[in-house]
Amino acid sequence: MTAYGTEIIRDLIAGQLPWHQTKHIMSAYKDETRFLTYLKVVQDRVKWSDRILLPVGPHLFIVQSGHGRVTKCECGHDFGNYRRNWKLSALIHVRNDRESLREIYPNNDIPDPEWMEIREFLCPSCGTLHEVEACPPGYPVLFDFEPDLDGFYRDWLKAPLSEE
Repeated sequence: MTAYGTEIIRDLIAGQLPWHQTKHIMSAYKDETRFLTYLKVVQDRVKWSDRILLPVGPHLFIVQSGHGRVTKCECGHDFGNYRRNWKLSALIHVRNDRESLREIYPNNDIPDPEWMEIREFLCPSCGTLHEVEACPPGYPVLFDFEPDLDGFYRDWLKAPLSEE
């Protein structure tokens, strides 16, 4: 099992490694330090000092801030307590007519807007697209997951977290 350094993980995240190396890293067993190395790389990438606890997406994280654990965009926008659905604090662009759906489905494979809408969840501060849902009209906004951060750190990483 190979432990990859910060530089390799940084290049992996940035999509700068050759495909054969990327595929090998993705397919091989993960070393015990991989997650912590990943956290270090993304922590170095952001301009704020709140400790990143868990990535939610490529530019979205659960962090330990001065007012508890919150979901935060890479730009620094705070979506609030991580136990609340961050999407409800996002800008939501809903594609629910043929014209708006045609922008992302330019051919004849357009979904029927009476049966499906596309919801795009964007950061209100920087406009980063964090999530997309395809669902029936009127379906509730999905809350993807509420991680057991303390259990994950205690049982998997063997590193307890500070209090909320």
